[in-house]
Amino acid sequence: MKEYRDPLTKKLEKLQKEGFTHQFDLKDGKLQADDQKYSADQLEIVEEYRFEGESNPDDMSILYAVKADDGTQGTVIDAYGTYADREIGEFLKRVKEK
Repeated sequence: MKEYRDPLTKKLEKLQKEGFTHQFDLKDGKLQADDQKYSADQLEIVEEYRFEGESNPDDMSILYAVKADDGTQGTVIDAYGTYADREIGEFLKRVKEK
């Protein structure tokens, strides 16, 4: 995992320019982009970045760049540490990494 010093929004903009244009959300145990749902075995984590808040080290998040087997590319954002979404974390553990 890479630590990234620029703000999360800056990295999101860069990833969008690279084709990661969808925002994946976890619904009914699958990641969803638009109307398409993906199981963990249909996805690959291309990159992941950890961000720490400048004023509060507890304000941390992780940005995942994800690619589906049908070519759909997008991002997933989760909190890191205490505020992490357990369901998203458990799902992403099952997704293969590049």
